[in-house]
Amino acid sequence: MAQRVQSVQEFLQDSFVPLVAALCSEEAERVTRKNNLGFCELIKPFCRLTSEVHMRDPNNQLHIIKNLKIAVNNIITQPPQQGAIRKLLHDVVTVSQPAEGLVANVITAGDYDLNISDRSVKASVPWYSSWKDTLMGLNTSTFYSATTPWFEAYRESFLQCMPASDHEFLNHYVACMLVVSSSEPEPVEQFLKLSQEQHQIQHSNEYSYPKWFIPNTLKYYVLLHDVSVGEEHRADSIYEEMKQRYGTQGCYLLKINSRGSNRGADEQIPDPWSQYLQKNSIQTQEPYEDGPYTIISNKNSDHFIPLDGLGNDSKDGLSNNYKSHPLQLDHTSDSSCFDGTDYVKANASLHESKKSNTWTPHGTCLTLTDHDRIRQFIQEFTFRGLLPHIEKTIRQLNDQLISRKGLSRSLFSATKKWFSGSKIPEKSVNELKSTSGLLYPPEAPELQIRKMADLCFLVQHYELAYSCYHTAKKDFLNDQAMLYAAGALEMAAVSAFLQPGAPRPYPAHYMDTAIQTYRDICKNMMLAERCVLLSAEILKSQSKYSEAAALLIRLTSEDSDLRSALLLEQAAHCFINMKSPMVRKFAFHMILAGHRYSKAGQKKHALRCYCQAMQVYKGKGWSLAEDHINFTIGRQSFTLRQLDNAVSAFRHILINESKQTAAQQGAFLREYLYVYKNVSQLSPDGPSPQLPLPYINSSATRVFFGHDRRPAEGEKQAATHISLDQEYDSEFSHQWKELEEQVVATVNKCTALSNFQPTQYCLNRYSDNSRFPLGVVEEPITVEVAFRNPLKVPLLLTDLSLLWKFQPKDYNSKNNGETKEVETCGKDMIGAEAISEFLMNSEETKMARLKLFPHQTGELHILGVVYNLGTIQSTSVLDGVDSSVGLQTGKYITNGMSVRGQQDLEIQGPRLNNTKEEKTSIKYGPDRRLDPIITEEMPLLEVFFINFPTGLLCGEIRKTYVEFMNVSKCPLTGVKVVSKRPEFFTFGGSSAILTPLSPSASEHCSAYKTIVTHSTSVCSLTSSADSSDFGVGTGSQPEVIDVPLPDSVLLPGASVQLPMWLRGPDEEGVHEINFLFYYESIRKHSKMCHRILRHTAVICTSRSLAIRATVYRSNALDEKGDGDNMLVFVDVENVNTSEAGVKEFHIVQVSSNSKNWKLQESINLSEDKDIKLANREKGKLCLKAVKCKHLVENYTFADIVFGSEQIISSTSPCADFFFRSLYSDLKRTHSQQSVHTSQGALDSAVRLIQKCGEVDLNIIVLWKAYVVEDNKQLILEGQHHVVLHAVGKEAVSFPQKQGFKKILGNSDWEDLEQESPEIGLFNFFRPESTSVPARPPLDQFSNLIKASLRYPEIFSHSFHQKSLCIVPVTLLLSNCSQADVDVIIDLRHKATSPETLEIHGSFTWLGQTQYKLQLKSQEVSSLQLKACFVHTGVYNLGTPRVFAKLSDQVTLFETSQQNSMPALIIINNI
Repeated sequence: MAQRVQSVQEFLQDSFVPLVAALCSEEAERVTRKNNLGFCELIKPFCRLTSEVHMRDPNNQLHIIKNLKIAVNNIITQPPQQGAIRKLLHDVVTVSQPAEGLVANVITAGDYDLNISDRSVKASVPWYSSWKDTLMGLNTSTFYSATTPWFEAYRESFLQCMPASDHEFLNHYVACMLVVSSSEPEPVEQFLKLSQEQHQIQHSNEYSYPKWFIPNTLKYYVLLHDVSVGEEHRADSIYEEMKQRYGTQGCYLLKINSRGSNRGADEQIPDPWSQYLQKNSIQTQEPYEDGPYTIISNKNSDHFIPLDGLGNDSKDGLSNNYKSHPLQLDHTSDSSCFDGTDYVKANASLHESKKSNTWTPHGTCLTLTDHDRIRQFIQEFTFRGLLPHIEKTIRQLNDQLISRKGLSRSLFSATKKWFSGSKIPEKSVNELKSTSGLLYPPEAPELQIRKMADLCFLVQHYELAYSCYHTAKKDFLNDQAMLYAAGALEMAAVSAFLQPGAPRPYPAHYMDTAIQTYRDICKNMMLAERCVLLSAEILKSQSKYSEAAALLIRLTSEDSDLRSALLLEQAAHCFINMKSPMVRKFAFHMILAGHRYSKAGQKKHALRCYCQAMQVYKGKGWSLAEDHINFTIGRQSFTLRQLDNAVSAFRHILINESKQTAAQQGAFLREYLYVYKNVSQLSPDGPSPQLPLPYINSSATRVFFGHDRRPAEGEKQAATHISLDQEYDSEFSHQWKELEEQVVATVNKCTALSNFQPTQYCLNRYSDNSRFPLGVVEEPITVEVAFRNPLKVPLLLTDLSLLWKFQPKDYNSKNNGETKEVETCGKDMIGAEAISEFLMNSEETKMARLKLFPHQTGELHILGVVYNLGTIQSTSVLDGVDSSVGLQTGKYITNGMSVRGQQDLEIQGPRLNNTKEEKTSIKYGPDRRLDPIITEEMPLLEVFFINFPTGLLCGEIRKTYVEFMNVSKCPLTGVKVVSKRPEFFTFGGSSAILTPLSPSASEHCSAYKTIVTHSTSVCSLTSSADSSDFGVGTGSQPEVIDVPLPDSVLLPGASVQLPMWLRGPDEEGVHEINFLFYYESIRKHSKMCHRILRHTAVICTSRSLAIRATVYRSNALDEKGDGDNMLVFVDVENVNTSEAGVKEFHIVQVSSNSKNWKLQESINLSEDKDIKLANREKGKLCLKAVKCKHLVENYTFADIVFGSEQIISSTSPCADFFFRSLYSDLKRTHSQQSVHTSQGALDSAVRLIQKCGEVDLNIIVLWKAYVVEDNKQLILEGQHHVVLHAVGKEAVSFPQKQGFKKILGNSDWEDLEQESPEIGLFNFFRPESTSVPARPPLDQFSNLIKASLRYPEIFSHSFHQKSLCIVPVTLLLSNCSQADVDVIIDLRHKATSPETLEIHGSFTWLGQTQYKLQLKSQEVSSLQLKACFVHTGVYNLGTPRVFAKLSDQVTLFETSQQNSMPALIIINNI
C-alpha cells in the first residue's frame, strides 16, 4: 500500500499547488545549462518554503500558510496527449521496482506471515501505529504498512499530468516569471519581448493552452547573472533600471554560477537535483499518434507541468529509455510461446539506453551560497509577488460576491443571465444528465465563486474554500451542470477534511457522487480516478480500509489495465490492514492485480503480485489456485529471463498432487520442459539439473547383489535363491537368518556366535542397512528404483542409468592404498547398463532396475539416476491404452521435447531410539545400502533340481537329482545344506551312493534297496544300523547336512549330480521348505568368509494313509517265565481323496526299529498276504514283537514282508527318513514337554513305575500306491512311521492338532480328563515349590504286575449228575518292574448292580477270597484258583482285583487295578 513519509494532509496540499509559468530567453537558458539544468530544473529543489507565510483573508484576518510549495514550469501550448500520458505513467511504474537484496517486510496477519520486499520494516497491524505514536510523539493516526513506491510515483505523476480544464482552476497558472540573462545586449527589451509573448499566448485565440487563472496575470521579472563570467556592475545597473520600471516587488536579480566549471572539482557540493531528474517527463517523448505538439519559448525547453521530479535533460542526449515500448498492450502476449524474442529486443534496447544514460553531475558551477540565493529568490517571489497577488485577487472576487448577497434569488438569477449572455440554452434534466451539463463562459458568477474557492484552497484557507465550494455546488446542481458540480463536490470534500480542528466530518458521499458523475455522466475517467486516489487516502487515514478498498475496486475497468492493476493492489493492501485482516481477500485481489499488470505489460509487477499472493495460497489445499499461480509465476519469470525462478515455479506445479485435467497437465509439462531446456542451454557444461519428475520413493529403493535367477530349462529347476521379484517377509527373513546362523555355528563348532551378521543379498527398507554391504567383482549390482508418475499424462524416460562415484582400493595389500576418486566415468572400473526407453503411463508406479558391473575392488557410492525426461504424443499411450507393444518395439511418438537431468537417491536411515538422548531427540542412523564395498572374486554356486516334484502323497518317497555347478573362476568347498525340515529330504547315508539297485527296483524305478524273497511265511528278517550313519548321531545337528561332493571340492566350471530322496510331509496341504546351501572359498578372504544360496521348495501333499498302532503285553504267559513278548495292533486306513487319482494302496512291508524289541511275525488270521486298501478302506494288522536277546547300541531293524520283495529298511533312504522323522518328533516332543512340565525330576519310585509301561518300539509301514495319470499307471512308494512309547497308548503316524495329544496320545488325554482333580491337568503346571509328592497316573500301575488267567475255554459238565460245576483256573502273575512288589489278590466281586451281574454271570470263587504274596524283580508266579458255576452259559472270569505296591513303600502308591482283559469261559451241559 502506498506509504508516504508525509501525512495525508501534506499529500493533499502538495497535490494542488500554485502554478507559475516561466519564459526564459535563450541566453538565460544557456547560463543555467552550465549546470546541466534548465531554469525550471534549477529552482525545483527550492520551491518549498521553509518558513511560515502570513496573509490577510477577505475579512482582514491574519491567515498562516505552512509548508507552502509552488511549481514553476515552462510554457507549452499544446495539452499533453493521452498516449503520451499513458506512456509516461507506464514508464514511471516500470522503473519503480522493489529494491532487491533489502530486508524483507514481514506482515503478520492472522495465521499468516507475509514477506513483502521493501526498504522499511514496518508492521501492518493497527497496534503498530499507536506504539509508534507513543514512542515518537506523533499526532497522526497513520497505519504503516509495506510501501509501494511504484504506486506513489504513479499517483504523483498522474496528479501532475492532469490537463487543465475549464470547470476548475487548480491547474491554471497564477503568475509568470520572465527570465533574462544580464549578459544580453538589451535585457530590458528582451523583457518586453517575453512579456508580449506571454500576453499573446494568454489572450489571443491562437492558443487555447495553457490555462490562466485571471486575465491580469502577475508577471515577475528575473535578471539572471552569471557571476563567473558576467560584469556584476552591469547587472546591478540593469537591476536598478528594472526596479524603477517594474517596482521592487516585481523584479529580482538572481546571481548564480559563482564557481567556474574548471575549478574546485574536488569540492563536494550536495546535489539536490538528482532525486528529481531520475524520472522522465512528458516532453521527452516522441510525438504520438494523437498529433504533434509545440514547445514555445525555447526549442530545448523541457518542462511543461510540475512533474515533481519527473524532468529529464534532452539537450544532453538523455532521451526516453523506453520509446520503443508500445502504448497499447498486446493482449495475446500471455498466451504466446516462450521464444524469448520479445525480451531479447527489449533487453537490448534497455542495455543500450543504460550505456547512454550515464550519470551526469548537476550544479557543478553552483556553490552553497548560490543554493541560498536561489532559495532566497523563491521566498522573495512568494512573499513579495505571488501571495500579495493572490490576496488581492481573493479580495476582488470576494467583493463581487458580497455585492450580490443582498439580492433576491430571482434578481441574482437575472444578474447571472446578464453576466452570461453567451451561455448555452438550458436543457431538460434528462438531457443534461446524459451529457456533461452546461458550459459556463469565463465571466459567469458561478465560475467566479469556484475561482475564489480554488484560490483559497491553494493558499490553505480551507474554511473559506469549503464555503465557496459548497455555494458553487448548489448553483451547479441547480443548473444541472454536472461536470462543474462534480468538481465542486470533490474539492468541498477535500476542503472539509483539511479544515484545521475538523469542525465537520469528512463527507465521503460528496466524493462518491463526484466519482459517479465523472464516470457515468461525464465519461471522464481521469477525473474519476483523481477522486478515487484522494478519497482512498483520506479513508485509509481514518482506518476505513473496507470503504477504501470498495472505492478502489469500483474504478477498475477495461479501459486501463495499468490503473486497474494499481488500484486492485492498493485494495488488497487495504484488506490486509483491516483490524481483522482479510488475508484471503488480500491474496485474491493481488492475483487480480497481477493479471492486470500482466495485461499492461508490467511483467515484474505481475510476478511480484503473484508471488505475494502465493504466500497465502501455498499449503492450504487449494491446489488448482496454486497451480494457476505457479504457472503464471513460471511464465512471467521466463519472460523476465529469471530462469531459475521459472523452473522452480513449474517444478511446484508438477510435484504437487495436481487435480488438473490431463490436457492441462500436459500443457504444464510441455512448458516446463521448454523452460528447462532453455536453462540447460545457458550452461551446457554445468552440472545436470535436478528433475522433479517422476517421483522417486527413495526409501523403497532395493539393491540386489548377484546375477539374475536362471529360468527353468526343461526338467531343470534352478534354486529360487533371492530375487527382486520376491516380496519381503520379516518372518521368512528371520528364518533364513536362523538357518545361516545355525550352519555357521556348526562350521565354527560353537553353539552361538556373538558377532554373527547374516549375508544380505537384497537390501530394502526392512533390512539392516547400518553396515556397508559387500559386492563381488564381476558380479552385477542391481538397483531397483521406485518411480511414480503423479501426472495424468505419460512420461517417457530415455537413456536411464545410475549416477555413481567409485574409489578403488586393493584389499589384499597391507596398507589398503587408496587412489583418487573417479566420478561417473571409467568404464574399465564400473560398467553401467542403461535403459534406452522407460515409459510411465498416467499415475503409474513402476520399478526400474538398473545394473552396475564392478571390475575392480574398492568403495562404490551410488548417487542417483540420470535420464532424459520427455513425454509422448497423447495418441500413443493414454487413457489405458496398452503400452506393452510400444515398449517391446522401443518406438514411441515423442513430441520432440526432452531435457537431461538427474535425481539424487538420498535415503534416510531408521530413527534411533536406544539411548535416552536418542529418545528425547530426533536422530537417524545411517542407511548404507547404496554404498557397497566391492571385494575380490568369490566362488559362485548354482544348484539345479532335476525332476523335482510339486505334489506328493503324505509319506511318499521320491528320488530326484540335484546338480551343483560352480559358475565362477574360483574353486569352492565345504558345501552344506541346512533346513528346518530335515525329515523332508536326504542325500543318503555314507553307503547310499555305492549301493547298487536291484533289477526289479530299477525296473520299477524304486527308491528303495530291495531283495527278492521266496519265503511264503511272514516271519521277520532282521538287520541293524547305527543312527550316526544317517547324520543323527548324538551331539550332531541333523538340520545341517554335508553335501557328499566328490573330493569335497567343486572346481571352476565343474558340475556334479547327486541323488536326493524326498519324503512327503505327514500333514496334507502346501508346504514351503527352505534349503540353505552354504559354501566357502578355498582361499580365505578378509571381507567375505562364506556364501549362501537359498532355495524354497513348494510341495503340495495330499492324504494317503492314516496309521494307528497300539502295543499290549501278551497274555500268553507260562510258568517258564517267557513273558517277553507283546502284541502290536496296527490300523491302516486309506484316507486318500479320489482327486489324487490313487486307485489303491498295498501294504508291502511292516518294519520295526528298536534297540530292545523287534517284530517277529504277523499273526493275522487271513492267509492272503497281499493287503490292499481301496478308497476309505481300513485294514488291521496284528504283529507279535519279542525282546531282543542281546542289548546292543545299534538299532535293530526287523522287516515283515507282505510282498515279493524285501525292502532293506536299515539302508537309505528308508532309514534316513526314519531317523530324521524320529529326531524331529523327539525334538518337537521335547520342546513341548519343556514348556508344559514344570515339576523337577520325579523320584525313583515313580520312575520305576513309569518304566514298567515304557516300550521303545518304532513301526515303519512301507506301502505302494497305484495311480492312474494320463491313462498310465504309476507306482508310488512311501513309508509312515509310528513311534510307540508306552504300553496301551495309541500312537498315530501324523500329529494331532491339539498340543497335548501330540505328546500323550488320545487315550491318555481322555483318561486324564476323567481323572480326579488331584491328578488332573493342573498337575502338569504345578509350581516347583509345592511339596505334594509326584504321583503317576493310574494306568501306569497296571504295568507293574502282568496278570493272566489259564483255563479251558469250553468246559462241559453234567448238571443233572452234579449241580455244581467246579473249574480249575490258574492265575499267572509276572513282576514287570526291576523292584520287589507286594501283590494282593482280592476275589470278591466289587460291583453288585444288575448290569454287572448280567455281565459277570452268577459264578463264585471257591477258597480264599484274598491272597498276599511278594514277587521279586521279573519273577513269574502262579496261583491255583477254583471257579464254581451253577448253570450253563458264558462267563467272564476276569473279576479278580489285583493290588500292587512297591515293597519299600508304605501305602502312598497302593492302588487297585482291575484287569480289563476279558476272560470268557463257556459252560456246557452234557
